[in-house]
Amino acid sequence: MLPAMPPIQVFWFGSALVLAAIAGISSQWPPFAWTLVVAVPLFALGAWDALQRRHAVLRNFPLIGHFRYLLEMVRPEIQQYFVESDTDGRPFSREIRSVVYQRSKAQLDSRPFGTLHDLYANGTEAILHSIRAKSPPEEEPRVTIGAGRCKQPYSASLLNVSAMSFGSLSRNAILALNGGAKLGGFYHNTGEGGLSPWHLEPGGDLVWQIGTGYFGCRTKAGTFDPDAFAERARLPNVKMVEIKLSQGAKPGHGGILPGRKVTEEIAAIRGVEVGQTVVSPPAHTAFATPLELLDLVARLRELSGGKPVGIKLCVGLVREFMGLCKAMLDSGLRVDFVTVDGAEGGTGAAPMEFSNSVGLPLTEGLLVVHNVLVGTNLRDDIRVIASGRIATGFNIVQRLAIGADLCNSARAMMFALGCIQALRCNTNRCPVGVATQEPALVRGLDVADKRERVRRFQRHTVQAALELIAAAGLDHPSELGPEHVFLRIDPQRIASYAEIYDYLAPGDLLVGRFGERESDYDALFRREWEAARADAFASA
Repeated sequence: MLPAMPPIQVFWFGSALVLAAIAGISSQWPPFAWTLVVAVPLFALGAWDALQRRHAVLRNFPLIGHFRYLLEMVRPEIQQYFVESDTDGRPFSREIRSVVYQRSKAQLDSRPFGTLHDLYANGTEAILHSIRAKSPPEEEPRVTIGAGRCKQPYSASLLNVSAMSFGSLSRNAILALNGGAKLGGFYHNTGEGGLSPWHLEPGGDLVWQIGTGYFGCRTKAGTFDPDAFAERARLPNVKMVEIKLSQGAKPGHGGILPGRKVTEEIAAIRGVEVGQTVVSPPAHTAFATPLELLDLVARLRELSGGKPVGIKLCVGLVREFMGLCKAMLDSGLRVDFVTVDGAEGGTGAAPMEFSNSVGLPLTEGLLVVHNVLVGTNLRDDIRVIASGRIATGFNIVQRLAIGADLCNSARAMMFALGCIQALRCNTNRCPVGVATQEPALVRGLDVADKRERVRRFQRHTVQAALELIAAAGLDHPSELGPEHVFLRIDPQRIASYAEIYDYLAPGDLLVGRFGERESDYDALFRREWEAARADAFASA
């Protein structure tokens, strides 16, 4: 549950209710008495709400915003543990959202009376501890991206801000996210909406994402402009460049920014028309084959001054990623990292059919990418980043155990900003100023307060992951493997990820081995590997 109101607000609000009740009993009071006992306390409370900076709901909606907190205070505490249905757009349990809020606000996030979860329920996951548990490292281990190929390799945190564009998010939200990244030493992915002044002002590390619309490096015709790219990619804030091939929320569909959010400022940054809905093309025009994609990667690396360049995708046709790996083997060119987005990813504007029915979930996508890179002896050269439903330290552990090197988080970072999942992202009416361009609503999000929340959430979540890894008897996240995390199959059986999922050995694909067990997964890999081409994607 979210924290109760501060004592001064409780006092004023309670006083106003009590005095209003007394006033309602007496119909003989003169107007002056009504004003004294009702209007003055309510006015004082409203003024306090408008001036305080911790609660965006109250700042944007003085007085009436308290009804939200009243409802939270009277609901049973146990409800925070109920998991809401994925179909209503709220995939995180109240418990997880509560942990994010509490960590971001530096509040106690421990739980009394043990777990309320059914530990024998199918699908329960856990990391098993060691009797020889260790203490976590005092400093967070970093992951180096681009070593050996890039003049400016980057040392990344285990948890970073995932891609969310200015336009989808407000100016203040971007300022707070990047300010938190600056304070905490992690990176902030710009999303495909381009580099805005609000990404650059705080000075935090940036991953500049280049989507199919080429916003920020776009010609008037909407194609890629290398000169515009070079000018901005060499900015010191920009640490890496990411080519977005697809995203989990709507893979195979271009990005969407509703026209009501396209202000003059956003139109100027993106190079589009004011007030017009922006739908990015479904595919890139700067390349058409895997080999051409790698040529673009090498060109961007050179234009940026030697910074790491990678790709982001939600895995679809496995043969296409295999074709990219074949192209890397044939050409000698490499991407520096692959960001894997799960089909369960979230966004403010996506067609229902694409959100629900296209692409592989994160676990399967990570398995494909990790296995293909291992099977082609490319894994040591390329870092894998997991993006999707990462809000706790255990979520980080899950993804590292499957095969990721580090993680990105979007929705949990929005929670840290104060998102209450009002589900108004695509209407421009976000009540807490996170996903809106309405100045009156944006004002409610206080940048100084929220950047601290973002920093605290990231730090405490990474620390929780390191403590879990140490509890398993491991010294470093790189030692974590699929054998360390277990999934309950039924009330009587558990199995490790290593037992459940197939893992290829180094070079297996190159010599025609597709897995140790004869399974549908092995057959899929054999079929897709034989169909993969370095000179064409599957649709060509």
